[in-house]
Amino acid sequence: MPSSTPSAARSATSTKPATHAVQEPRMSSKPEHPKTSSSLVVQKSIPASSRPQTTKTTCSAHSLNCEPIENKIRKNIQHSWTGILKVCQEKDVSERGEISVSDFLDIAEKFSLDLSEGEINQITTKYDLKKNGRFAYYDFLQSCVLLLKARESSLLQRVLIQKPKELMSPGPQTTSFFSVMLRIQPQILRCWRSMKRTFRSYDESHTGLLHIADFKQVLHEYSINPTEEELFNIFEYYDKNLSSKISYNDFLRAFIQ
Repeated sequence: MPSSTPSAARSATSTKPATHAVQEPRMSSKPEHPKTSSSLVVQKSIPASSRPQTTKTTCSAHSLNCEPIENKIRKNIQHSWTGILKVCQEKDVSERGEISVSDFLDIAEKFSLDLSEGEINQITTKYDLKKNGRFAYYDFLQSCVLLLKARESSLLQRVLIQKPKELMSPGPQTTSFFSVMLRIQPQILRCWRSMKRTFRSYDESHTGLLHIADFKQVLHEYSINPTEEELFNIFEYYDKNLSSKISYNDFLRAFIQ
């Protein structure tokens, strides 16, 4: 009996730590619940963060879809852009370079642009530059008539005007600049090939650049006589760094589609 009591006591004491040993994993398993809940929160937040990315991709695709629309109506606009510009300026009483969407719809119908409802929605969305529900007609016309932004050309397309060795850093595209470029566009299209040869004859060093005085002289030889203010707007765009030189290839490329 005395020998059994210590063994019983020992067994009792030995069982107590065993129960503690069993309980310790249970205690350690409790902090795991917040981890699983936080992981679930992260998983739930992933789709929410991905939603803005999908909207951005749709917006970029939406803007890219306007290029075939502009290509579709470009020839029509090039033949009647002067009349379109005149009507736009009449409706633009505040001279801000923008009109209401309803006015653009009337102009599109008047000049037979043949745009569907979906194409009109895309065009008006693209040229709502200030996000105020109005249509920036100067930017619309310069995009369809002038080529001031570089576009990707296919390998099969003939390169009429060589690209400059150094990329041009253009200046501001002001309304006055658009006006003079649109005004002289018909004259440039009639003689741009011979004008290109004349530019090259003045460019003895073959840099693709001409001094402002030589550039003005070439324009004068082809009866293109912009005013001093108009020349200032042209030079402000093509000679942003005030180098007193202008890239005649960049200038001609703006008119050649």
